[in-house]
Amino acid sequence: MSAASPFSRPLSADWLRVCFATQCDVEAPEEDGVPPGPLRAAAVLVPIVLRQPEPTLLLTRRTDHLNHHPGQVSFPGGRVEEQDESPIETALRETEEEIRLNRAHVELLGCLPQYRTGTGFDVTPVVGLVTPPFELSLDAFEVAEAFEVPLSFLLDAANHQRHSALIRGKRREYYAMPYGDYFIWGATAGMIVSLHRFVSRATNAICIDPV
Repeated sequence: MSAASPFSRPLSADWLRVCFATQCDVEAPEEDGVPPGPLRAAAVLVPIVLRQPEPTLLLTRRTDHLNHHPGQVSFPGGRVEEQDESPIETALRETEEEIRLNRAHVELLGCLPQYRTGTGFDVTPVVGLVTPPFELSLDAFEVAEAFEVPLSFLLDAANHQRHSALIRGKRREYYAMPYGDYFIWGATAGMIVSLHRFVSRATNAICIDPV
C-alpha cells in the first residue's frame, strides 16, 4: 500500500458524509467496447460498512452457473425495473433480494457518475453507509458469497492495476484490484476507481483530513 495515499489510514464516517455533501463532479473511467445506441439502465449499491477499526466495502461473488459474468466479483444490484421509482430504489431492492440486507441499515450518501459497460448497461452506483450489526442471507441462485475488503486498500491508487485481455475477439483494457483470493476487476473495479476519484477531489476541495 502506498504510504503517500491519504486513504491508507482508517477513514471516518463523518468524513465520508462531508465528501458527498460537496457534490464534486468527476468522470467515470471509460470502459472499452461500450456499444453504440441506447443502453439498459441498471443500478448497484456500493455498501461501505462502518466496521472498527476501519470501514470496509461489501462485495459479492456471483455464482458460476449464471449466464452473465459468472463467478465475478460484483456489487449487489441489477436492471432497473418498470416499478422502480428511481435507480436508488433499484439498488436497494436488488440488494434486499440478493443478500437480504435490509434498507433500514443503509444511510444513503449519494450517487457516483454513471458507469457504461461493454455489455450494454448504463449503471448508477449508489453509495451508502451500512451500520452493523446485520445478518445476510444470500440468494443461492445468484450469489456464491459475500465478503468485505478494507476501504483504505481499495481507495489506494497504488492498488489500481491495469490489465488487458482478449474479450469476445477484441483486446480490451480494464482495471483490476486483486485482494487475497479475490480478483476484483471490470465494471466493479471501474466503479471503485470512480469512488476514489470522487473522494480525492472532495478531500482536496474541502481541505480536511480523511480520518
